[in-house]
Amino acid sequence: MANFSNDFLWGGATAANQVEGGFDEGGKGLSVTDIQTAGSVATPRYLTYTLNGEVHKSVSMPGGGLPAGAKGTVLADEYYPNHVAIDFYHRYKEDIKLFAEMGFKTYRLSIAWTRIFPNGTESEPNQAGLDFYRRVFEELRKYDIEPIVTISHYEDPLALSEKYNDWQDRGMIDAYVKYATTLFKEYKGLVKYWLTFNEINSALLMMSTFGDGGDDADYQHAYQKLHYQFVASARAVQIAHEIDPANVVGNMICGIVYYPGSPDPQDIMLNRYNWEQNILYCSDAQCKGEYPTFAKRLWAEHNVHLDITDQDRAELKAGTVDMYTFSYYMSNMVTTHDTDDKVGGNFTAGAKNPYLQYSAWGWATDPTGLQYYLETMYDRYHLPMMVVENGLGEVDKFEDGTVHDDYRIDYLRQHIQAMDKAIENGVDLRGYTTWGCIDCVSAGTGQMSKRYGFIYVDRDDQGKGTLARYPKDSFYWYQKVIQSNGEELD
Repeated sequence: MANFSNDFLWGGATAANQVEGGFDEGGKGLSVTDIQTAGSVATPRYLTYTLNGEVHKSVSMPGGGLPAGAKGTVLADEYYPNHVAIDFYHRYKEDIKLFAEMGFKTYRLSIAWTRIFPNGTESEPNQAGLDFYRRVFEELRKYDIEPIVTISHYEDPLALSEKYNDWQDRGMIDAYVKYATTLFKEYKGLVKYWLTFNEINSALLMMSTFGDGGDDADYQHAYQKLHYQFVASARAVQIAHEIDPANVVGNMICGIVYYPGSPDPQDIMLNRYNWEQNILYCSDAQCKGEYPTFAKRLWAEHNVHLDITDQDRAELKAGTVDMYTFSYYMSNMVTTHDTDDKVGGNFTAGAKNPYLQYSAWGWATDPTGLQYYLETMYDRYHLPMMVVENGLGEVDKFEDGTVHDDYRIDYLRQHIQAMDKAIENGVDLRGYTTWGCIDCVSAGTGQMSKRYGFIYVDRDDQGKGTLARYPKDSFYWYQKVIQSNGEELD
């Protein structure tokens, strides 16, 4: 017998910028992701902009922004895959019907900030944007699918990012709170599960993953950005509860398990420090409402001096989240020793773990790591948990109108079994939404060929294809998983 509760929320997850398209329709303004080019496993995605009258491109990291003084621009000779994505903007009814056919209990999606406030500075929201998401939520409710809504999923308005240099000014807090408050009021009764920021720890994690990852100025920028986002999140939590006491608000952490590469005490310490900087710093701020003791060491390491007030500290304490949600795809191994066996791929680096298998994008398949993460975080915070992203990105072979993706089924099966063990060991796990339940544009590489979905979308890395939808073998497998509440995994 599986240990999943009768009201366990099985479903899938996507992000607006990776599925919607319609980047210039319905009054939508430009977001930072709209100036993000395509890339590959070997070449990065770039942000395109002008600076001092000259056109530039800089490597784009998830959740990152433009250099100071830059003006984002769409270049005629570049391909921007998010502009059309998979056209969920026009096809949402078709897609939600397919989700319902699988038996989804929930669907995690995000709202594009620039559909609601095109520049982020308007006094009144864009009615066409509000109406679009209302139609989406009503369509989900028609099939008894519970929406889980991410308020900010790498979708900062470009105009705001330029004005405030990527969260380096308190004006961003006010703009975010106005936006979030609008959502809570507009969708009261339609949405009760909210996540404030997607993978809020990504900036620190990316710098740590790639060697030293930056100089003191980069860390000052990242920690200040995080502080303002923590305050914005805490205010949003309080407002959500005031507007509707039924609202449940969570954080969202990019969950990566770190292992020491050897018993060397230096490796043990390096491993601990990776956990502290990349995972626990953000988790503690949002779940405990205060910075952890090791924060002073982290700030001192890079000469960081935060703009932080007593009012900020009070806000953090008053606005702790109601649930802990996270993504989980892989684990990383860290060592102070030189090694020739290194991982190389999409946002991965470091030593290769000899006990694990790796995907084409260099991501380790480690279901035991998911169990470890669930048990560790639940013991630390005692908050209800949801796994809101998990999945395997692979190149699918489309033939005879479908995809035979046993490899994806095997990956998901192992991770569901790991969740089952964690629940048996006492973890209060409430939901599981696989990432990219329908094929979408990869956030890391901008590719369509890195596919996660149960539903194949006819579109390639150059933007060609009919956009037709086709269920894969995993579609029918997941249908059985949901119908059996996690008992039928074969």
